[in-house]
Amino acid sequence: MAKNKPVGKVITVGVTGASGAIYARAILRLLDADKRVARVALVASEIGLRLIATELGIVAADPKKLPALLTGTSAKKIEYLPNKDVGASIASGSAPVDAMVVIPCSAGTLAAISVGIADDLLARAADVCLKERRPLVLCLRETPLNRIHIENMLRVTDAGAIVMPAMPAFYYGPKTIEDAVEQFVCRVLAQIGLPQETQYRWEGGGRSRKWKRET
Repeated sequence: MAKNKPVGKVITVGVTGASGAIYARAILRLLDADKRVARVALVASEIGLRLIATELGIVAADPKKLPALLTGTSAKKIEYLPNKDVGASIASGSAPVDAMVVIPCSAGTLAAISVGIADDLLARAADVCLKERRPLVLCLRETPLNRIHIENMLRVTDAGAIVMPAMPAFYYGPKTIEDAVEQFVCRVLAQIGLPQETQYRWEGGGRSRKWKRET
């Protein structure tokens, strides 16, 4: 184990200006409650902060309080890092980070990551995950897609990222928007080794059930 690495997973969450702040809130709440997670680094672009304000009505006069406002808890394990702080720990491959999720991920951020333009902390942290061969999940929120978007998705996939567009499922009969959002986020977390007990799993024949962790 790396020296000074926390006991538990360290996850970076990036938030951009694509519509879908509700996804970011949901994943932060699940990570905050997950005992397997030791620390979460939250990075939001300037437009991402505007998105959170517009869609969730959350504005933090002190950005360090943003995690608590999003989760509704003390959020002690979640640290907000300014996007302009390219000298933050997660900008280096030597930092003990296990995985990163960009949710929602704008087409512009996808483009920057696909060509290695790491001129802010969010893009640099994603670039680090690729070069260090760590899981990177990009939850693209854009439609319809043009050829540039599709080529950029192929490029980041070839580089090792997982492109997981924010497409909620309906086979398990969600009753609310929050149900659909949480199921999608559960599937995202499963991609980085954090399957959730609240996740539904299809069993065939029109049946679905909540996922149960193996013991």
